[in-house]
Amino acid sequence: MKYIPNFITSLNLTSGFIAIIYAANGDIVTASWFILAAMIFDFLDGFSARLLKAYSAIGKELDSLADVVSFGVAPGLIIYQLLNDSLSLSAPLDDADGIKTFLIMIIPAIMPVCGALRLAIFNLDTTQSSTFKGLPIPANALSVISVVIAAEYSHSTFFSSFTASPLAMILLTLISSGLMVTRIPLISMKVSNLKLKGNEGRLILAGLVLVSFAFLGFNAAPLIIPFYILSSMIALLF
Repeated sequence: MKYIPNFITSLNLTSGFIAIIYAANGDIVTASWFILAAMIFDFLDGFSARLLKAYSAIGKELDSLADVVSFGVAPGLIIYQLLNDSLSLSAPLDDADGIKTFLIMIIPAIMPVCGALRLAIFNLDTTQSSTFKGLPIPANALSVISVVIAAEYSHSTFFSSFTASPLAMILLTLISSGLMVTRIPLISMKVSNLKLKGNEGRLILAGLVLVSFAFLGFNAAPLIIPFYILSSMIALLF
């Protein structure tokens, strides 16, 4: 039983690796769904560890390594593909325009680097057991795949234009990556009890997400992370 959480973590890593394969081949939509699957496994491994009381140092390190792949490298590669497509570079490594090459090679790399730094800080910071400081790396991945999924399924020209804009993708990368290494207090999604007290932020977030999806459908996907930050700010008032 004690190996179940680590097995689930391995499924997270496997999903992230498959997402990288799809993203490398240009299928960023399928890659986004595999990143979403990795998020589910990431939630389940922690849930099963708490349920079975199967905590281990190896599990903690394995979880961080899997998260870097699934929520740092994989979404970074999606950003790379979007920048590559928007800048119309068929062979970026051979392109004579150094600025374009820099943009599509270096900018996406910021995401996994900040993600790894965020995880390293988290593993050493004993004050983040019930709340987070900085954007969690799965939320970083969600900020990327949400716009990809919205552009694919919402039939909105806004999101199609957004993902096709180099400036928008660069800003998304810099903002999401920067938030990971800030000390902004954010709520943890770990639920220790079903009482209202202490779960205000989580309930507000759930309500905002459910209502927005009911009215906006897939257009609401990119609102999840802003709602998460807003709910965390409100929760601080309680």
